[in-house]
Order: sequence, then structure tokens, then C-alpha cells
Amino acid sequence: MRSIKMRISGKGGRQIAGLLSAILILGGWVRGNAQQDDAQMFQELYKAALSEGKSYDWLNYLSNQIGGRLSGSVQAEQAVTYTKKEMEALGLDRVWLQPVMVPKWVRGTPEFAYIESEPGVTNNVPVCALGGSVATRAGGLKASVIEVQGVEDLPKLGKQNIEGKIVFYNRPMDPTLINTFEAYSGCVDQRYSGAAEAAKYGAVGVVVRSMNLSLDDHPHTGSMSYGDLALSERIPAAAISTKGADLLSTTLKLNPQIQFFLRQNCRQLPDTESYNVIGEIRGSEFPEEVIVVGGHLDSWDLGDGSHDDGAGCVQSMEVLHLLKKVGYRPKRTIRVVLFMNEENGLRGGLKYAEVAKEKKEKHLFALESDSGGFTPRGFSFDCSLEDYNRILGWKELFEPYLIHQFTRGGGGADIGPLKDQGLVLSGLRPDSQRYFDYHHAESDTFDAVNKRELELGAAAMTSLVYLVDRYGFASPTGLPGRE
Repeated sequence: MRSIKMRISGKGGRQIAGLLSAILILGGWVRGNAQQDDAQMFQELYKAALSEGKSYDWLNYLSNQIGGRLSGSVQAEQAVTYTKKEMEALGLDRVWLQPVMVPKWVRGTPEFAYIESEPGVTNNVPVCALGGSVATRAGGLKASVIEVQGVEDLPKLGKQNIEGKIVFYNRPMDPTLINTFEAYSGCVDQRYSGAAEAAKYGAVGVVVRSMNLSLDDHPHTGSMSYGDLALSERIPAAAISTKGADLLSTTLKLNPQIQFFLRQNCRQLPDTESYNVIGEIRGSEFPEEVIVVGGHLDSWDLGDGSHDDGAGCVQSMEVLHLLKKVGYRPKRTIRVVLFMNEENGLRGGLKYAEVAKEKKEKHLFALESDSGGFTPRGFSFDCSLEDYNRILGWKELFEPYLIHQFTRGGGGADIGPLKDQGLVLSGLRPDSQRYFDYHHAESDTFDAVNKRELELGAAAMTSLVYLVDRYGFASPTGLPGRE
């Protein structure tokens, strides 16, 4: 400090000191003005979203006129046609379809199951086939049941206790975890790999407790895998509702000799062609830098996929609509991608990343909405600590809108394959407490989505995309998040 003072002493030093002070004052003034501009833009975006947004109407059509959009289905193709048409109507610079081959699994007639406590004495229970499961034989499957808490229990029981029986996986989501996605992660392995593991011990089928924190009669489907099991070794796999699971568990304790009957006739058909739906506004200064925002257009077939992930798709489309509505011309290319086949294959996300790599596209940022259309609480970011600290410099702009939870974590399944490009990945994080009441169940319908919550999420996403577009992540001035 003393040497600096010595160097700026005298008339010349006073001039330099004055210049430095002026630069600091000017820098503060510039930053203050930029923050005022950003705050004003946030107000305009939120106002447009809440008064002139299209997301709720788009979701209404997807949910009530098209319905569940399982990959390879007629409804999935109708959704492709509809969203492409709606993006074209926004007057974007470019809208196109990206072909991708997807699996085609069909559920068939409704599943049926009951608990037989003694011959002729039965209680029906709600079940549904897990996505990718094989069917039972035409007449159904009836067998004794053995209850376990997870795949780790199978080696302890051994083949002698499992062979010829139906394995009942009954580990619930942990209700003590505030982050319900952690609770989901803690037990979803039994759904995904439970059948493959049980088959190794001679089980003839599996029944899995639904991934749900509520007690209800809605079984929740979801993807499962047989790994490298031969087709002849695969066994039927079904989800049972949480109330049904409790009834089955209690009945087993009273009478371990009960029988469980299951009938389902789902099947896997050959892969078929589908599409990612893509639209973009070309950047005015850095068109080669791409910002992606998206959700997955496919859904499971039990409900109409409003929360998972119709909400994320229409919110992503709304980003471009809102930017155009307020007259903002982005510096970078902002691209909406509605990914196909997230639920049972991730083919759309993988194809998009593959094509982007082939074209040597430069992606700066990717944001995904795939956690439901509930009240937005914040964002998660998968990025370097340096980039995360810069992003935190934007947090105060979101706090008046109660978007205050900025965390480091995953972005989303569909944008995950882009990670090797070194970009920043982000996910919208709505309030998650009710999400798993609807996730993959027949209750995931349009009436479960609140219009205002959906629109607030779209506004939050647009605001974040606006900041990334305006400032990027380079920071030569030393100001957080500024170019």
C-alpha cells in the first residue's frame, strides 16, 4: 500500500488517483444502471407471462385434446405436429423436426390383480404394468408372495426362498426427506432393476410399491430394465398403489400363505421414427453461441402428462413467446427443444447431443423444466464453482419473485448428454412436495396444474435465459456474471 501511495504522490499521481476514482464511480454507475435495466426487464417478463401468456392454453390442448403421449404412440405424433405448428405461429427464425428412432411399448388392456387369502376369498388391488415389462400368460399369473425392502434383500433370502414366487418390493419413499427427489432416488432402483434381479433367483414376477408419498389408489408406472436377460428369462413387473401395497403387506403378515393374481398383456413392438421439435430465435451478435431451453414431449400413458412433462414443454415454448412479446432481441441464439422419449429411453436427448456434436455447435447454457408445473422456488446448476459464483450475482434479481433457492446440482435428463461440451446445465426447481402424488400416475392430469404457478415458472425461466444471453459467463471486468 505504501509503494502505491508513493507512486501516485505529486501532481501526476493526483491525476492518476482522480482517474482511478472516476473509473470506479463510472463502473458503479454502469453496474447500477444495468441492474435497474434487468429489474425492469424482469417486471415486463412477469407481467407478460401472467397477463398475456400462452402456456396454459397450450397445455390445455396437449392434455385434453391429445392426452398421454407415450413414445411411438399416435398421441406422441399428434403432439409433435401441434407444437411445431404453434412454434411456427410465434414467428420464430426457424422451426424444424429432428428425426429420432424411439421404442414402442404398448400397455394393452387394463391390468388386473387381486389378493387371495383363501380359495374364493379375494380383494382387488390397483396395479399397472411397469414400462417395458413383458406380459403375463393369457390367463394371468397366480403365485405365493415374498415381501422384501429392496434388491439387497434377495441374496440374503437365496433362491430357495424366492423361486416360484412373486417378489413384492415394499420399500417406501423416505417421508423425512424434505427434498422429495432424494426420497424418490432412494427407492427407485427396485422399480428399475427389481425384475431383472428377482429373475436371477427364480421369481415368476415382481410387484413394486408405487413411488409416491401419499396413500391412494393410483399405481405409478415408470421405466424398468431387464438388463441383459434373455427374452425367455424375463418376468412380468407391475406397480401397486400405496394403499394396495399396505393391504398386501398387512395381509401377508396375517397369512404368509396368500396368493397374488396378476394379469397384464403389454408388449414391446419394433422401434419407430419420431421427432424432437425444435424452434429458435437467431442471435443478433453471437449467433454461434446457443442457449437451449426445453422439456420432454413424451409422457406415460396413464394420465395426460400435464405435470410430467407437458408443463416443461409449454414453459419452454413460452420463453421465446415472452422474449418476443417484450421486444427483446437476443444476442445469442435461443433454442427451444421439445425432446422425445425421455421416459423410456432418452433417445431424444441423446440424438440432439449427437447432432450438435456432429455440427460442432457451441452450446453456452441449457435449461430444462422437468419437475412439474408447481410454484417455482429456484434453479439448480451443474457447472464449475467459478460459473456458479457468477450466477449467484444474479440471485438478488430473483428474490422479489420468491425465487431464492440457487443450488449446485443436476440440470435434467434430456440436457445431460450435452455436458461434455463444457456448458452450464440448469434445472427449474419448483416446490416438489406434491409432485410425486402425480408422477407417472393416472392422476397426472390438466386439472392438477395451477395456471398461475405454471406461468410463474415460465417467467422465471425466461428471466434466467435473458440474463445468460445478456451477460454470458465471461467476466473480464470482475463484476459477477458480466461480460
